[in-house]
Amino acid sequence: MNLAKKLLVIFVVVDIVAAFFFLPFRDWFAQLEIYVKSLGSIGPIVFALVYVATTVLFIPGSALTIGSRTLFGLKTGFLVVLIGANLGALGAFFLARTLLRDKVARWAEESSKFRSLDRAIGRHGFKMVFLSRLSPAFPFNLLNYLLGLTAVRTGAYVLANLLGMLPGIFLYVYIGAAARDAISGTAPSIGMYQQALKYIGLLATVAVVIIVTRIARKAMREADRDQEVAR
Repeated sequence: MNLAKKLLVIFVVVDIVAAFFFLPFRDWFAQLEIYVKSLGSIGPIVFALVYVATTVLFIPGSALTIGSRTLFGLKTGFLVVLIGANLGALGAFFLARTLLRDKVARWAEESSKFRSLDRAIGRHGFKMVFLSRLSPAFPFNLLNYLLGLTAVRTGAYVLANLLGMLPGIFLYVYIGAAARDAISGTAPSIGMYQQALKYIGLLATVAVVIIVTRIARKAMREADRDQEVAR
């Protein structure tokens, strides 16, 4: 990791910590929780639709992903985000192939990473879409549109999205399990042993995501080199 990336990571961490100290997260989450619960059984559906809208509109969904665990629990929260993120990604994909194709094409012209990915997808469609989802080289919302310009088939795109999003979504939703206690300011109701297992599981999930991301980046670099050699 070069100096610029290290500084960026430090900046993001400091920014998140400062936000928790100076922004009224407890009040925001409390109000959101009350509203969603007032919706009853349709709460998860409304939340998923909001996630679809934020994805298509380029609004970062990290906070929603973490908050889903706070609102619905680990299992339901995970499913809600998985459905919302995949539907949103599919919506952006179709917009890039239809109404917004010219605009997205202009975005793609400015990205050397996209040109590399586009060449690799020409040879390994499903594999490269899957790896691009595991790798943070592209912002999630932008990648949804850029992939609409590639030759990947819709079925392969949907399946690669579904599988490639699993580690990241699980990580963020799992973070919500720890964030719930911190934001609520209440003592956890589970025992110390169970609490320790929860945080060990979180650390293990982070480690897996980091390892998988490195594998994905390496595979994408190799695919790009293969394309250059074949020219």
